[in-house]
Amino acid sequence: MAGGQERILRRRIRSIQSTKKITKAMELIAASQIVRAQGRIAASRPYQDGMARIVLETAIGDPAAAGNLLGTPEKVERLALLAVAADRGLCGGYNTSVYRTAERLMGRARTDGIDVRLFTVGKKAQNYFRYRGQAVERSFLGMSDRPSFEDARAVAAAVLTPFVDGQVDQVMIVSTRFLSAGMQVVEERQLLPLEDPREGSGGGEAAGDGPAPASKGTDGDEVRLGYTEFEPDAATLLETLAPRAAETAIFAALLEAAASELTARQRAMAAATENAEELIKKYSRIMNRARQDTITTEIMEIVGGAEALRAGADTDEGGLVIEAGV
Repeated sequence: MAGGQERILRRRIRSIQSTKKITKAMELIAASQIVRAQGRIAASRPYQDGMARIVLETAIGDPAAAGNLLGTPEKVERLALLAVAADRGLCGGYNTSVYRTAERLMGRARTDGIDVRLFTVGKKAQNYFRYRGQAVERSFLGMSDRPSFEDARAVAAAVLTPFVDGQVDQVMIVSTRFLSAGMQVVEERQLLPLEDPREGSGGGEAAGDGPAPASKGTDGDEVRLGYTEFEPDAATLLETLAPRAAETAIFAALLEAAASELTARQRAMAAATENAEELIKKYSRIMNRARQDTITTEIMEIVGGAEALRAGADTDEGGLVIEAGV
């Protein structure tokens, strides 16, 4: 019985050791890709900042036209939601956090009588929401690991069309923001209409050769610090800039989601490797104890057999005691 248990434990230890090699390799691969993902995020930020400055300058040039494409809608009756998750699992609670945030947002919207149209990025998000009975209007697969700007453009075209056609009043996105290697936060934010840069802290920090910056006057209104001439007019330009700005925002969200996924996978695989090591130690102790029990049992059997032979030497074959001569 003990020998059979030992064989089972040996087989289990070998299986755990194989799993440990896989999780360790996945941890190292994710760690090597995180640096590249962070570099892509840093490289895209100048373009994002430049787009924000141009949108701000155009919005200041024609506030009436900007009111349709910037700011927060006063009344929302139809909502488009874009949930950005991963194509693969084995990344801890990364996907689950996106699911829960998106479901809470849809729950609040439907409670308020708002019709929700769902778009997803990532195979895991598609499978989850369909399993939960949520209708997914369109899914985008195979772009969560290394998203390109063409991927962002395809996603933007899908969510922009209903907004431009007036089928939805607002487009929201749920994704994971990459703050640092040690902190990633799932957040929901408005994608369309574009967030008014004048409402943020960074809206008027243009400098250098970019568009003319703006500042607050004594009465709180925007004060132009320079003069910008628009060709074509600001309203037409803003209609062209809004889709480009949405594409930029989606691309930034995809890049940060990819970096967050890699970081979550590295942490999950590191934890799995540590758990495998603990299991190997645990089963090794049990196996050593079982082996020790086997050895002890065999020694006891040998000693018992020796005692039986010694006792048998003092009797004849018929069982009669042989007395020593006087």
